[in-house]
Amino acid sequence: QMLSMGRAIMMDPQVLLLDEPSAGLSPALQDEVFINCRRINEAGVSIVMVEQNANRCLQICHRGYVLDQGRNAYTNSGDALLHDPKVVELYLGTLARID
Repeated sequence: QMLSMGRAIMMDPQVLLLDEPSAGLSPALQDEVFINCRRINEAGVSIVMVEQNANRCLQICHRGYVLDQGRNAYTNSGDALLHDPKVVELYLGTLARID
């Protein structure tokens, strides 16, 4: 995963498409992936990411889309989705609540 991201960045993209960048990685490496995604975005590269770890992804994204059976169920800023009681209850689980 890290090698793929590095190779993509070497192409100096305007947009980076990531499909499950944290899949199969240890928790420490998952953190590194999300930290690097934030740095890449701050450097001016837009990122479109599909990620199962919604809680972690929403912590760094500007805009989030929650899909339910292939349809867009919720759209908002990452922070707003993290704090939306309905999103937490249905998709993130009550243990994911950020108070």
